[in-house]
Amino acid sequence: MHTPADMTQWKGRVDAAEGQAGRRWHQIMQPWAPEAGQGVALTGFACDAGVHRNHGRPGARKGPGAIRSMLSNMPVLDCQTLYDAGDIAPVASGTHDGLEQAQDELSSHLAGLLAQGLLPITLGGGHEIAFGSFEGLARHLAASSGSPPRIGIVNLDAHFDLRQDDRASSGTPFRQIAENCRQRGWPFNYCCLGVSRYANTQALFDRAESLGVGWMLDEELGTSDRTNALSRLDAFLHSVDHVYFTICLDVLPACVAPGVSAPAARGVPLEVVEALADHVAASGKMRLADIAELNPDFDIDHRSARVAARLVARIANQAGAL
Repeated sequence: MHTPADMTQWKGRVDAAEGQAGRRWHQIMQPWAPEAGQGVALTGFACDAGVHRNHGRPGARKGPGAIRSMLSNMPVLDCQTLYDAGDIAPVASGTHDGLEQAQDELSSHLAGLLAQGLLPITLGGGHEIAFGSFEGLARHLAASSGSPPRIGIVNLDAHFDLRQDDRASSGTPFRQIAENCRQRGWPFNYCCLGVSRYANTQALFDRAESLGVGWMLDEELGTSDRTNALSRLDAFLHSVDHVYFTICLDVLPACVAPGVSAPAARGVPLEVVEALADHVAASGKMRLADIAELNPDFDIDHRSARVAARLVARIANQAGAL
């Protein structure tokens, strides 16, 4: 179910004496409308049905509101045009949790935003968000291109999320995307950075290899490894024309992002995650992005929500500077 933007969420400090240079996000945020011009459009995916199915810690459905709260006081920098496009949430019926319908609604919604020339950034929500996000880009490109598009997926994540389960969950989206690409006759280009050797079974590593996935372990992404990581990422970006960028907050150390379904024992330092995010956004190929797995129920001092908001603002500002 899609609900319009609740603009009462956007409130915060007003530094009137500072003039235009003192504005914050809550002061320029507009409700999305079909006639909206170019800019960044935020959509909440208020869903953790996939986390439930994956036997994780529920609570991520509250993520979009928590991120908006932290974004409200962000200073206005390079991104000058912001829209709130509301929330999409599953509607349970009987024994069905409504996940698949919510993913389909998200994909249709994002395809519409892309058709308007907007940059969609989706606020999650469990990582089941990924299938809806990719499908939104796929629908948009299928309608505007006659040849198979070269879409690259860049996922900053401790997990491959390639599980071979009977039904969709937060652990299956990229395996579902691989199957979707095969059905369409499209290449499957997936790069997963920050993978934990101790959070993925050998079966998942084998599946990643069989699908031609490129990855780097969290052990290879320390602060001293940044140059090599950016070089590897650059090679992947050069091989594609369109990028879907997704960040699962559990790629970060648990002390930085405790409010997730599966906190990381090690994780990738925030400064490396930010460098990777900057590189993707600056490529000019990023068509949409999302932040997944924020669970406010387990957050401490809003740490995870603050980090999520910082990453969203960073992506938006990098795009606004292009």
